[in-house]
Amino acid sequence: MKNAAAILLLGTGLALAGGASAQDPSPGRYSMQKSDTGIARLDTQTGEVSLCQEKDGQLVCRMAADERAAFEQELDLLTKRVEALEKTAKAGESVAKQDLPAEEEIDRAMGIMERMMRRFMDIVKDLEGSDPAQEPQKT
Repeated sequence: MKNAAAILLLGTGLALAGGASAQDPSPGRYSMQKSDTGIARLDTQTGEVSLCQEKDGQLVCRMAADERAAFEQELDLLTKRVEALEKTAKAGESVAKQDLPAEEEIDRAMGIMERMMRRFMDIVKDLEGSDPAQEPQKT
């Protein structure tokens, strides 16, 4: 009976050990690697690398220097774009007023349109006055 219990325990232990080793731990979002100055942390989703150090019992992480420079450069670029857009928006009211034609240009355009309409109406009147039945047929 003791042998059966021992075999049962041994079998259960092997099954548990085999099951645990068969399952690979799923990789998390971060991958950690020890370095000379602390720990390098790789964000597997974004590719961002942070350098971490233990301070007062806590792990403090900062972006790597090259990523920080790229981040600050992008931030400066976006700040300049926002400032330029704000200037354009403020100046937009005065620009819109300047784009309108002057009174002389409007009068000239209306005069041209009026002459065109009068000529068109004269052509229509001429066509209405002529009777197609009275015109000689061309053969």
